[in-house]
Amino acid sequence: MGQELPRVIGHRGASGHAPENTTASMVKAAKLGVTWVEFDARLSRDGQVVIFHDDSLERTSDGSGPVANADLAQLQLLDAGSWYAKEFAGEPIPTLSRMLKELAALGLCANVEIKSDKGREDETGRAVAALLDREWPSALPTPLISSFNPQALAAAAATASHIPRALCIDNIPKDWRRRLEAYGADAVHCRHDKLRPDRARAVIDAGFAVRCYTVNQAEQAEALFRHGVQSVFSDYPDRF
Repeated sequence: MGQELPRVIGHRGASGHAPENTTASMVKAAKLGVTWVEFDARLSRDGQVVIFHDDSLERTSDGSGPVANADLAQLQLLDAGSWYAKEFAGEPIPTLSRMLKELAALGLCANVEIKSDKGREDETGRAVAALLDREWPSALPTPLISSFNPQALAAAAATASHIPRALCIDNIPKDWRRRLEAYGADAVHCRHDKLRPDRARAVIDAGFAVRCYTVNQAEQAEALFRHGVQSVFSDYPDRF
């Protein structure tokens, strides 16, 4: 079934306990005993890979406007922690390079989800995959690349084909096999509340993995595991 991941993966770190996609969130995940985390990677205006989920800065920082309109130097001046709680004031937006050093120190493996702006799909996929290929800590297990954007996923595959890939999607479509094979993906990541057990079983029986986001209740997770789901992404990994 391709790459074997643990049952519970920290969503954007441990984002129920600390500001998502920050070093603080990864540290909290490690303290909770998580061995794998998921976080989002996208490009700044000057082509640097930063860890940030949204297209725009407003929700999870004190900045404004699109991430893609700011250079790395501008992004690193922003506060990505105060929006969550004042104890996290001054938490920076990490670069992927910086995050990989933190993962090495914490002993955490990662699912890096590529977020791409329109027109930069190839550039983003290549940049994320190349950086992971070049800087991934050798002491850690092989990482995983995922994306909702097929073009970015294909670019990542062309750049670092040895890094496993997963296709993110709301619900598993009828043509799931064609899509997975087209991007050389060995797993599908889908919404837990859109999962069709019959379709999940077909994917699993064909040798692919199914993983679900974002699952924050233990009873939800147990039901998914009964359907053969390999892993769940959770904001509160300590609940499992």
